[in-house]
Amino acid sequence: MKQFLDKDFLLSTDMAKTIYHDYAENMPILDYHCHINPQEIYEDRKFENITQVWLGGDHYKWRAMRANGVEEAYITGDKSDWEKFEKWAETLPYAMRNPLYHWTHLELARIFGIDEVLSPRTAREIYEACNARLAEPGFRAQGLMTRCNVEVVCTTDDPVDSLEYHRCIAESGFGTKVLPAWRPDKATAVSDPEAYNAYLDRLEAAADMSIGTYEELLDALHVRHDFFDRMGCRLSDHGLGGFVAADYTESDLMQIFAKVRGGTALTAGETAKFQSGLLFDLALMDDESGWTQQYHVGAIRNNNSRMFDRLGPDAGYDSIGEEPCAAAGNRFLDRLARAGKLSKTILYNLHPKDTEVLITMAGNFNEGPTVGKVQYGAAWWFLDQEDGMTKQLNALSSLGLLGRFVGMLTDSRSFLSYPRHEYFRRILCNLLGRDVESGRLPRSEMAWIGRMVEDISYHNAKNYDGFYRNEPRTVRIVWQTTAEDDK
Repeated sequence: MKQFLDKDFLLSTDMAKTIYHDYAENMPILDYHCHINPQEIYEDRKFENITQVWLGGDHYKWRAMRANGVEEAYITGDKSDWEKFEKWAETLPYAMRNPLYHWTHLELARIFGIDEVLSPRTAREIYEACNARLAEPGFRAQGLMTRCNVEVVCTTDDPVDSLEYHRCIAESGFGTKVLPAWRPDKATAVSDPEAYNAYLDRLEAAADMSIGTYEELLDALHVRHDFFDRMGCRLSDHGLGGFVAADYTESDLMQIFAKVRGGTALTAGETAKFQSGLLFDLALMDDESGWTQQYHVGAIRNNNSRMFDRLGPDAGYDSIGEEPCAAAGNRFLDRLARAGKLSKTILYNLHPKDTEVLITMAGNFNEGPTVGKVQYGAAWWFLDQEDGMTKQLNALSSLGLLGRFVGMLTDSRSFLSYPRHEYFRRILCNLLGRDVESGRLPRSEMAWIGRMVEDISYHNAKNYDGFYRNEPRTVRIVWQTTAEDDK
């Protein structure tokens, strides 16, 4: 009988063990999509206890605790940090076979060296042991990233963000490269004219220009886009309920913008036209700058209006949406391709029905000499678990090129989430090892398979996303690429 979370966790064959330990285990982490707070990185935040770094902002855990009947005071409320941790420890035994169970114990083992199973019986002991480690200098925010061998992180940043902490991090000489990623969702969120105009006021201040017309909106976004590029940004990201690709004219966009800028609510048709046009224009900026664009498609957010009013967004009340994406997604990418302006693109879906849809959509727009110009991305959010990742890898293998896959990311707000990369790598190696053992893949090609695992774990993302291209003048260069890296 295998032991829980031993060195061969999730590795069911001898070949899987060989592939993981020889090729995947020690590869650095490139976390090119996350929600880590750059201020906490720069200030090298010291966490007073495990609750602060583990439960604060983690809506995955919050959802599980609510499902276990835990009162909100113990989740986002004013109960003590120990009481909140205790409620998580009470919840966890009921979460067996949920990825949270594996992630929790991987994080305890890999980061804190704790091999005990978390339960009400062990809660106090583990709480105090983690807190003791967090008091050590090497367990502040930067130390946690270094401990986990994190080479690059890309945060999620609005066009109005100053990026002051990214600048400060770069100038500090911290060994992990921390880059911004452009997330212009609020620039397209025209459904609420009052909130939208308040946002445009902030964009005016950030760009130091007035925004009274659609052309001026684009000018302001260009100013901020160029600033992000100088600060090392190499990726954009969009969170979409579904792709939008309505027909529109430039005159339509100008009139619709004037209407919403004047405070008048738009019709559904006007909203679709405006968002279609602005997403296209934003994609043109990405292509001009040589960025990779990312589209996360299929979430339906803030469904519990009572709790949204109380807690705001990102509190655990989002779920899988079911907007169709095939026709509009293909139409959107086709418009860019016809214009010769389709930048490198990564597509992510939240609804599992869209997995094969997005993989085959990506295949429509690949072209040389760019390797994997349009990619199907990592299993996202609710699909970020053993079954979801296995299905993602199997579908990508069947319909695309697994060996060109740009790999895993955390999509997390926590400094303890990096073992999710290990989790993914173990699942990947188990699939490949099983195929070798069963004769589905040739044992003679083990060197190539090992190289492929290294590529998926690290090299593909490094070569694809341009993290080391045109270092910004304000940034101290921490690493230099080699000739081999540039191939």
